[in-house]
Amino acid sequence: MAAEHCVVLVSGGLDSATVLAIARGRHQYCHALSFDYGQRHRAELTAAAQVAQSLGACEHRVVTIGIDAIGGSALTDMRIAVPETPTSGIPVTYVPARNTVFLSLALGWAEVIGCADIYIGVNAMDYSGYPDCRPAFITAFAQLANLATRAGVEGTTRFAVHAPLMDMHKDDIIREGLSLRVDFAQTVSCYQADAAGLACGRCDSCRIRRDGFLKAGVADPTRYRSG
Repeated sequence: MAAEHCVVLVSGGLDSATVLAIARGRHQYCHALSFDYGQRHRAELTAAAQVAQSLGACEHRVVTIGIDAIGGSALTDMRIAVPETPTSGIPVTYVPARNTVFLSLALGWAEVIGCADIYIGVNAMDYSGYPDCRPAFITAFAQLANLATRAGVEGTTRFAVHAPLMDMHKDDIIREGLSLRVDFAQTVSCYQADAAGLACGRCDSCRIRRDGFLKAGVADPTRYRSG
């Protein structure tokens, strides 16, 4: 069962959609997992559901967790503005411990299902400087997964955390997704997308996404707000 099943973190964005498509090529059953964590751009959850369905996930679950209760990020605290110009250092859109929490819950679900493989769409090339998107973090979490679980300790499962986009630029990710028939028009990447999923076109995520389509030489299907 372990090789046939996997858990895939699906945010509703461009990267995670591509990762789900990659996982579908490797596993018969992909269990898609999304989070309502108090993010201001909840439109990505609608996108995640569409992506999971169109890319053939065997099921899609949305887990509600209150990361917004601790604040500390422009994505979970409406009092903190989302930057619309490039910034240096780790930006205020970084959500403290987000990927640690997400991967922990994905690990728990993987152990319940009885599968060994967890997929996440982190990227260390064209990203916003988040510390939990680096190879060192993924390696460390995989080690933790095999130390902190019954399946890992008893040796019944050797957990692996896959980050297939880690060393890819955004244009390469777009090309890979298109080759796997990902419909990027379904995805939402904007940090301050409105309820209808329309992108602002100004935040860091929008800039990276727009530049990726430009470098890939393909039309940008993103729906932007007018004005």
